[in-house]
Amino acid sequence: MTLHIDQESAPATSRLRALLHAGAPIPVIDAYDALSARIVESAGYRAIWASGLGISASFGLRDNNEASWTQILDSLELMAEATSVPILVDGDSGFGNFNNVRRFVKKIGQRGLAGVCIEDKAFPKANSFAERTHELCPAGEFCGKIRAAKDSQPDDDFVVVARTEALIAGHGLDAALARAEAYRHAGADAILVHSKATTAEEVAAFAARWGGRAPLVVVPTTYADTPADTFQRMGVSLVIWANFTLRAAIQGIENACAAQQANGGAPEPGDARYAPLKRVFELTDEQELRAAEQHYMPAAEDGPAPARLRAAGS
Repeated sequence: MTLHIDQESAPATSRLRALLHAGAPIPVIDAYDALSARIVESAGYRAIWASGLGISASFGLRDNNEASWTQILDSLELMAEATSVPILVDGDSGFGNFNNVRRFVKKIGQRGLAGVCIEDKAFPKANSFAERTHELCPAGEFCGKIRAAKDSQPDDDFVVVARTEALIAGHGLDAALARAEAYRHAGADAILVHSKATTAEEVAAFAARWGGRAPLVVVPTTYADTPADTFQRMGVSLVIWANFTLRAAIQGIENACAAQQANGGAPEPGDARYAPLKRVFELTDEQELRAAEQHYMPAAEDGPAPARLRAAGS
């Protein structure tokens, strides 16, 4: 089934759902704050992954539910305000039980987020690539979280993605398929099968046996060199690049700082490592403020204009 949606005027929920059913793998990249989300949108991506790892790291915290869900919510609200493309939220394991899930879904729905992905790890979750034992939530309990999310969604097009970590936890392909099928019956709109294998063979085996029962989502962090046509053959709907802007930002800042230190603490003139200030002003929509001032501030002949308040931190 292919859904045809007006990508300009349709609600974010409808646009994300249409991408799930586009009939070809759609690349989705991460953002971790409002500025990175705006950069991703300006690069032409049709959807954004609001990365739990990225948002936690932006607070200087581990991806271990150390940030409260209200702190996460504040970041998500700014990201949604800064962009127009649909945002799929990394909802970790739901920040608790079914009641936490329904509260979280209700709140992100109020803020215009298009969907949420919840994973079947026990709370508090650990990052899938952390060197530790990964404990899964009982499948029946997780099905209750899925139902709670669907019952709390803002509209019928809101997307709930159920993410199984069975392969990450070492439970094998049969367990991953059994959990995915249970989650589909519980109402999940799509299944994300996660793997830390270095090739796509594990997720390809899952996809072959899954047989398109519901849209399939993958996160090829450890098998990033997989050709795009492989995902097409697998019948994947979304390919989420879940932590790449975060890692690019870290590497870019470290490289810039190292270069300045090597140059006596000052940047080289014309160094291409640094975006021009003009680009910063573009990303923060300075031009809109100039236009608004012309519209709302009195002209000189109308008398003295009220003093402009100095912005905090300027």
